[in-house]
Amino acid sequence: MPRRVDHEERRTQIAEALIRVAGRRGLHAVGMRDVAAEAGVSLRLVQYYFETKEKLLFYGLQHLTDRFTARVGARLAAAGPDPGPRATVEALLSASLPTDGESRTFHLLYSSYAILSVTDEALAAQPFIDNPDAAENAVAALLEQAQEAGRADPHADARTEAISLLAMAATLGTSILVGQRSPESAIAVLHHHLDRIFTPSRPSGT
Repeated sequence: MPRRVDHEERRTQIAEALIRVAGRRGLHAVGMRDVAAEAGVSLRLVQYYFETKEKLLFYGLQHLTDRFTARVGARLAAAGPDPGPRATVEALLSASLPTDGESRTFHLLYSSYAILSVTDEALAAQPFIDNPDAAENAVAALLEQAQEAGRADPHADARTEAISLLAMAATLGTSILVGQRSPESAIAVLHHHLDRIFTPSRPSGT
């Protein structure tokens, strides 16, 4: 009896192929035929599941985001049963830095998709991120939680600090990709700013 096709498994197989070939050649240079060859399936099968290159790219981005979420989860699990606000923020930010092959591919493709969505009408017609403020809201909430617990500077603006941390992590990631700095130096910069925020200010004269 022939094996029943798992359609979600097939989509994942094709998305993984997209990520691999785009990681080598760049997202802009990847066509559906390239992805089919990488996945070891026919072009017709790729077209059956995704119809257009834009739909394939969007699904690939979602798959990449799921992998990133799992990466953050693994870091939090390694930090213990109750990592606390700082460890959670650090896990989120450090996971996005391109310090190994998987995170390098994530940063490269995520940045490439953002750029392509600015100039490609078909990509621009789809939401780049379902909830663009999700990470910002999460980091801001964690900073507020730390402030309430007396574990962060009470005078800091949590929203502004969250925006700054996320923007800094994105820029640090790009600087690693282009060889401007090493992953170790980028992580040191990240720790510097986390130390500043998560050290409660003391009243003068004490």
